[in-house]
Amino acid sequence: MDTTFKGAARRLDDLDLPKLGARIGVGEDEMHAFLDVETSGHGFDAHGRPIILFEPHVFFRNLSGAKRAQAVAAGLAYVRWGEKPYPRDSYPRLKAAMAIDETAALRSASWGLGQVLGENFKAAGFPTVQAMVEAMMEDEALQLAAAVNFIAANRLDDKLRKHDWAGFAKGYYGASFGKTAYDIRLADAFRKWSGIRDTPWPPAAPAQPPAPVPIPQAPQLNGSPTSEAEAGRAGVRPGPLPGFWAAVLAPLVAAILSLFRKAKP
Repeated sequence: MDTTFKGAARRLDDLDLPKLGARIGVGEDEMHAFLDVETSGHGFDAHGRPIILFEPHVFFRNLSGAKRAQAVAAGLAYVRWGEKPYPRDSYPRLKAAMAIDETAALRSASWGLGQVLGENFKAAGFPTVQAMVEAMMEDEALQLAAAVNFIAANRLDDKLRKHDWAGFAKGYYGASFGKTAYDIRLADAFRKWSGIRDTPWPPAAPAQPPAPVPIPQAPQLNGSPTSEAEAGRAGVRPGPLPGFWAAVLAPLVAAILSLFRKAKP
């Protein structure tokens, strides 16, 4: 595992929110509200690493025996949430925890835009927690996709669609959501974003250029070229058209037939 935790660190583009929200039937405003509450809309810190929060109480439950005792002695694990304040930067504690047990440590941190807990890597769509962390290092769109997968896997998408903020907060954040006013902050953020124009989704199809108007072609008789220039290119000398002789001979034939009829007794 790359312990610099630095990957491509690509940011979201304008279409990522409506595109990923469409997977679970919610709009851009709901997605913005969710991100505002979880990570203030940013998935990477100033060093280009995924934003994380290492949870010592989660590390405690992911360990046992001598490893747990070692983590407790180092102040990296304890039984209950909130026993001690969180440091500003979680990475030093994460790296120290990884020295005890890498997988347990990665499972004990919340990652990226949606702050998906490493324990939930399967619900987020990954085969291992290491694979999830590597995706989190690359792209905010992958971070958000992991959160969307988790929401769908835990059937929280319906609560988000119905704006059941308390129900969503309980399922996503946990039973203690009221301590941080998670549901109230969701409602406030949604209200704010509802007054801002959304990015159209699906995007309008690009305008197609008009089809060219076909140019009428002069008729050709028996495959013959229709102009002297074309005849020259074809190696054929132009001559009078068949209609010319018909026009010349028609009066003569008519006169002969008239005389013939008069000559009959």
